[in-house]
Amino acid sequence: MTDQLGTRVDTYSTHMLSVFRIVVGLLFLMHGTSKLFGWPAAGGTAEMFAWPTWWAGLIEIIVGVLVTLGLFTRAAAFIGAGQMAIAYFWQHFPTDFWPINNGGEPAVLFCFALLLLVFTGPGAWALNRR
Repeated sequence: MTDQLGTRVDTYSTHMLSVFRIVVGLLFLMHGTSKLFGWPAAGGTAEMFAWPTWWAGLIEIIVGVLVTLGLFTRAAAFIGAGQMAIAYFWQHFPTDFWPINNGGEPAVLFCFALLLLVFTGPGAWALNRR
């Protein structure tokens, strides 16, 4: 039974990888636009060139667009995963070890989701494939 299911879903794995990449890219992009433009999340925006928030937002926008489009996905995802690892250890880890307690769950999830894209590539629907 599970072999049949595995065989059926394997035919769609590269397409679902693209869906995963697009969702991760759009969510990462929204983190950047929230920091730089205050949209879609309501709140303050980072002052221009302010370290590290403004630069983090800029990286998140660039990486988010590239990952969403499937353009230079592996390199962009590698940079984004590194940024999220740094964000976790600089901003969240000093408060508490556990991500559930220090608010670092999004950083950890983004780090590993982007790291997965480094190793798997962009999937079937990517501009790099054109």
